Amino acid sequence: MKIEDLKSIPIGYRNTPLEPMPRLAAALGLMKEAAGADAADDASRCGLYIKRDDLTGLALGGNKARKLNYIASYALENGYTALMTFGGVQTNHGRLTVAAAIRCGLKPILVLKGQKPDYLSGNLLLDRLMGADIYFVDTAAADALPAAEQAAAKQRYTDECAARIIAEYEARGDRVLSVPVGGQTVIGSAGYIQAVPEIMAQMKAQNIRAKHLVVGYGSTGTFAGLWAGAKYYHAPFEVIGIPIEPDFRPVEETVDFINELSEYFEMGFTCRKEDLHLEFGFDSACTPAAAGSAADPAHVGYGGVGYNEPDAVTESCIELLARTEAIFADPCYTGKVFHGYVGLLKRGVIRAEDGAIFLHTGGAPGLWTKEHLDHMQEGYWSDEAKDRVHTFKL
Repeated sequence: MKIEDLKSIPIGYRNTPLEPMPRLAAALGLMKEAAGADAADDASRCGLYIKRDDLTGLALGGNKARKLNYIASYALENGYTALMTFGGVQTNHGRLTVAAAIRCGLKPILVLKGQKPDYLSGNLLLDRLMGADIYFVDTAAADALPAAEQAAAKQRYTDECAARIIAEYEARGDRVLSVPVGGQTVIGSAGYIQAVPEIMAQMKAQNIRAKHLVVGYGSTGTFAGLWAGAKYYHAPFEVIGIPIEPDFRPVEETVDFINELSEYFEMGFTCRKEDLHLEFGFDSACTPAAAGSAADPAHVGYGGVGYNEPDAVTESCIELLARTEAIFADPCYTGKVFHGYVGLLKRGVIRAEDGAIFLHTGGAPGLWTKEHLDHMQEGYWSDEAKDRVHTFKL
């Protein structure tokens, strides 16, 4: 099947904005802040750009909406009545899958890795407001096993639980489509293959030149789709992946998946491991906001200290983007990718004069999860003078 023939339904906005980031460029010493009549023109040629897939519209936005346009269409065409997906307790993909299910009249089911939190916050609150059925799979007991056996045991138990859940729904007459973590399916990744001609059209319309597109590397469906789309459509930019956790998906698996995309959609190319560009980073690209934090910036790579674990370096990069462009990144994904984007600019791996696009994939509700709010109290709300917070009393 040709990618152009694949059906989708519009459950999220496309043609999300492609915007310049002149104030960021100025803060990094890459251009002087423009003023007066020349400001808009200079800003458009600052060389730093952001693709706003945080503005896809579905349930506060995010990149998974592009994948779900195709996944939901597949579900409806094939008679499914429920969408089930997996993720961490605060999964952004899960939130958007729930929203897509609701938009399409399907039952939303979430299977979440970990214990049920005592306190409802972040994406979980939004999931509950939308009426999702939520199942927590606690695999902590597997931590007592030898390290080499833990991952397999946890996956095996998760698979067993998922099978039980599906059986229960099917016994009641439902047909459940099981969507992998991050929507990482051939059908789902079509959303980002087709995002490439959209970006190219925007670049042409806005007279933007960019040699680099920096994106997160997690479940890899977004990265793989963009890489395949850039290859297929002869994009002028290289896709660079930033792992969003230290324990990232093996590159070989991503290569295999990209080749599966090429074969399924008759794209006519072969991907090799050496063709992929990933950047891990151990530089202190941003200044930590919380002095004395346990996170040493010299030893925190772009993927942070762990999946969805708070660290001061990621928080400082979130602060940098907010204070220069009034755009919010999240601490689990986009804050880390933005750390990589800034780090690559500072190291000269990418250059403003060549043009570089940062893909914002959403995730802002992660800022309001209890673990991250707790971690940010000291850095942003503990010292009135330092925090520039003032109180007048009668």
